[in-house]
This record gives sequence, structure tokens and C-alpha cells, in this order.
Amino acid sequence: MLKKIFLVLVLVCLTFTGTYAQETEEIVFLGSPVLKISEGGTNRVIENLEGEKAIEAECKITKIGDKYFWKTRNDVELFLVRSGAFATFVATSGAGYVRVILPDVKEAASLMSETEKQYDYVEHMLTGLKSVTYYGNSQ
Repeated sequence: MLKKIFLVLVLVCLTFTGTYAQETEEIVFLGSPVLKISEGGTNRVIENLEGEKAIEAECKITKIGDKYFWKTRNDVELFLVRSGAFATFVATSGAGYVRVILPDVKEAASLMSETEKQYDYVEHMLTGLKSVTYYGNSQ
């Protein structure tokens, strides 16, 4: 009897593991930063990014099943908030967010201000009371 229960448990575990393993990772956003702003309350550093620095700071968000992950920030789990022309991916840890202009409404969003006209996304991260913000464009 114990052997049968054990076999059933093993089969159930293998079934669920196989189902999860079959879910593929999909890239839902990939962006290249153009501008980096580091702030610490007492100082502010603005840096234009290009070449290798921009590649090192790219922003990638992936989706597995119905969960989102900040791939370029240690796979922190994100939740998605859609509002108007924007999709905002918020870190469940409170470490930051990525706000993206939805591609199909970019032209309309560009009328809001020069920022929305020039950039497709903003990525904001917090470390203690300091922050780093990237502005960039989708790839």
C-alpha cells in the first residue's frame, strides 16, 4: 500500500514539474538606456550612455507563464499595472519599477511632453535612500 501511495506522489510531482518546465521564457520588453541619473539626496550625477555602457545597462523583462521577471536585475519578480498609454512593471520587493509606453500609442503619448517624445521607457531602482534612473528606447 505504501509503495502505491509513493508511486502516485512521484507521478503527481513529475506531472507538475513537467508542466512548469514546459513553460517557455518570453521576452516582453528589451530596452537600451540613453541617460542615467544617479541621485543620493545630497548629489545628482547625470550621464549620457552609449556603446558598451548602454549595453551593460540594458533593461530586459521576461514572462514565464503568468509571472514577469526583471531579467537584468537578478530576476526580481514584477507585477504588471496597465494605465492609459503605459505598462508599469513594479518589483514585488519594492526595489523599483520599469514604465514603458505602449508601442501602439507612442505617437499619442509623444504629445504629452518632450520626455515621452524622446524616450520609450524609464527604469527606476532604489538602493537605500539612493536611486538610479535610466531613460531609454525599446529595441
